[in-house]
Amino acid sequence: MTASSVGVQPGQTFPPRKFGPISMTDVVRYQGASGDLNPMHHDDEMARAAGYPASFSVGMLGAGYLAAYCTELFGVRTVRRFRTRFRKVVYRGEVLTARAVVRGIRRSGDTACVELGLELVDSTGAVVVDGSAEFLAES
Repeated sequence: MTASSVGVQPGQTFPPRKFGPISMTDVVRYQGASGDLNPMHHDDEMARAAGYPASFSVGMLGAGYLAAYCTELFGVRTVRRFRTRFRKVVYRGEVLTARAVVRGIRRSGDTACVELGLELVDSTGAVVVDGSAEFLAES
């Protein structure tokens, strides 16, 4: 099995996907679905009292955007590993862009897994969430 037989090559990038602009509705809907009801994400006064300019998005919402992006590329059933790290606070109004690059292709017997490097960046290009993922490749 070669890299070309799984349809991707190391170093290959994929078309980026935009999310947003992030709204209070997006944040509150995510909070309700996840059970993370921390008021720092929806109460501007509380966030300002803690030194932030306004309430801010839930970090896991950004991780969810990366997961949605990856599964659109490779499918839900092929996920083998998904990890993220939060790098920067995201405020309402921000447009985020998901990007992925193939870091490598790992083979074991007749199975191949595509290893991805992931980034979610804000409108200034700053990374707000990064991570990695591994997907079972079609052979």
